[in-house]
Amino acid sequence: MFSIGEMAKIHHVSTKTLRHYDDLGLLKPIWVNADNGYRYYSTEQFEQLNTIQYLKDMGFSLKTIKDHFDHRSIDRMISMLEAQKASTEQKIQELQNIQLRFQHRLDDLHAATKVTAGELGVVQLKTMGDRPIVRLMEDIQSEYEIELSLRKLENLSRLHSSIFIGGVGLTVDQQALRQGDSSTYNSIFLYLEKETAPNELITHFPAGTYATLLYRGEHEQASRHYKTLFEYLRENNLHLAGDAIERTIVDHYISHDENDHLTEIQLPVHESPIYRT
Repeated sequence: MFSIGEMAKIHHVSTKTLRHYDDLGLLKPIWVNADNGYRYYSTEQFEQLNTIQYLKDMGFSLKTIKDHFDHRSIDRMISMLEAQKASTEQKIQELQNIQLRFQHRLDDLHAATKVTAGELGVVQLKTMGDRPIVRLMEDIQSEYEIELSLRKLENLSRLHSSIFIGGVGLTVDQQALRQGDSSTYNSIFLYLEKETAPNELITHFPAGTYATLLYRGEHEQASRHYKTLFEYLRENNLHLAGDAIERTIVDHYISHDENDHLTEIQLPVHESPIYRT
């Protein structure tokens, strides 16, 4: 027989852990000295402890492990492992999505540090692919309303707030823009790495040509840059094809220096004169 200290040393666990297993009825000593309360274990229990540690390392709770020992069978073991494998695969997918979001955010910030003065306030035409988003249609007119709408979008989409960092943007109604009003937003959105939100909230920014412009500042300074964009559209016989997209890439939560702040406006455009701007 082995004392609790020897058992702990052999299996690289603490005596506190072995006492906890005893209290749970998961691994009880083979003998307890009635005079001093010392616990003793046998070599027959080595494999049981190894199995407990194996299942614990695989992510099983101690309650599940005890249930297995109380009702063990090959079918139960297969069922346990299959369920845990599925859970692990889901966690891997979640971590891969987080990793992808990290990378996209890093790409944004690295690109922001390389923007030159010559690129600011200059309109560029870009071809963009289809982009899945989760979107909440709602009139928004202030920073206060932006934050409230963001919390509402988080709750409705059942997405954790941590994934909202860097991927949030606002849209301006195309009809309002044609009338010269760029100050009121008609929705708040979040770019999705994967369509994991409720289907009724998922939509897409369609693939197509976008007139884009970068400027130093946040949403409050957007108005004059819309004028630059619409002048470009008129000069190049382009016409607005949908709501404007605004996304602040670097804001005051990222940098105290206002010279670092960076926002991008995207206008979907087409050449067919369906609407006059």
